[in-house]
Amino acid sequence: MTTILLFRDLYAQAFKKIQFIQLVVLKSLTWFALGMIALGFLAFVFRITSGFFTI
Repeated sequence: MTTILLFRDLYAQAFKKIQFIQLVVLKSLTWFALGMIALGFLAFVFRITSGFFTI
């Protein structure tokens, strides 16, 4: 639990002095990248469950 709190504190300190527009751009890019990774993972799981890798 302390590791999560440490990362949260570092995240807050990193974005404390950034201008607002830069903050919006960085956070939106972060969420976009996370969404693309999740979409890729879901596509991979779908391929496995639909029988794409059957021999």
